[in-house]
Amino acid sequence: MADGAELFRDDAFAGRNVLVAGGSSGINLAIGQRFAGMGATVSLVSRSRDRIEAAARSIVDAGGEAIGLVADVRDFAAVERAFQQAADRFGAIDVVISGAAGNFLAPAVALSANAFRTVIEIDLIGTFNVLRASFEHLRKPGASLISITAGQARRPLMFQAHASAAKAGINNLTETLAMEWGPAGVRVNAISPGPIGDTEGMARLAPSAAVTAALKSRIPLRDYGTKRDIADAALFLASDHARYITGAILEVDGGSILGDASADALTVPERPR
Repeated sequence: MADGAELFRDDAFAGRNVLVAGGSSGINLAIGQRFAGMGATVSLVSRSRDRIEAAARSIVDAGGEAIGLVADVRDFAAVERAFQQAADRFGAIDVVISGAAGNFLAPAVALSANAFRTVIEIDLIGTFNVLRASFEHLRKPGASLISITAGQARRPLMFQAHASAAKAGINNLTETLAMEWGPAGVRVNAISPGPIGDTEGMARLAPSAAVTAALKSRIPLRDYGTKRDIADAALFLASDHARYITGAILEVDGGSILGDASADALTVPERPR
C-alpha cells in the first residue's frame, strides 16, 4: 500500500473511473474536478443538459477526461442508462459520489406535502437510485460509494423538516448498504459537510455579512469550510488508505455538529474558592 505522502499525488487515481451524480455545480462538481486532477476519468450526471455539458467541459479544459450525462436521479431507468453509458465509455466504475439534493428553508406548517415529497424524492430516493443502479457496474472488490448527507440528519434544524428527514434516511441507507455490500468488497460511506463557503446553499442561509459573522461565531473552528475540504475527504474515503472504513458518516464541518461554540457558550464559570 502507498504511504500517506502519496495520497494526493497527481496520478493517485489514474486508471480509476468516477461517477458523480448531481455533478453540474457546487460541492459535487468540485469533487469531480478533484478526482480528475488526480488522474481519474469522470462521468458527471445531472438533469440539465446545458449545465452538465458545461461542467464536463470545465474538466476537459483543465486537461482531464470527463463526460456529461443527462438523468434525473428520481427516475431509476434514467439513472440506469447513465451508468450504462459511463461503463460503456470508461469500463467498470470504481467510485460513485451521490450528491444530488434539493433544499430550502420552510417551517413545517408552511410546507406543502408536495414540497416535502420533492425533497425526499431528490435526496433520499435519488440516493437509493444512484447507489442501487451502480451495483452491477462496480469494480468488485474495491469499489467505493460515497453519499453526501448533512448535519440535519443527526442534529435537527428548524425549518428543515424535509431535509432533516431525507438526510437521516441517507445516513441509515449508508449503514445498511455497508453491511449488505461489504461481502462483495464494496465500501459505502457518507460525507456530511458543514457550512461551506462559496456555495448556493450558504448564499441562501447567510445572505449578509452580519449573518455570516454570526454563523461563524458558533462554529468551533470559527470559519466556513471550502469545497476543496469536501473533495479531499472524498479522495481519502475512496482511496486505499480508507480500505477498512465502511458505514462511516464523516463529519467535515469544523465541529458544527457538536453544538453552539459561540463566546457565550464558551464562558468559563468562576472557580469555587
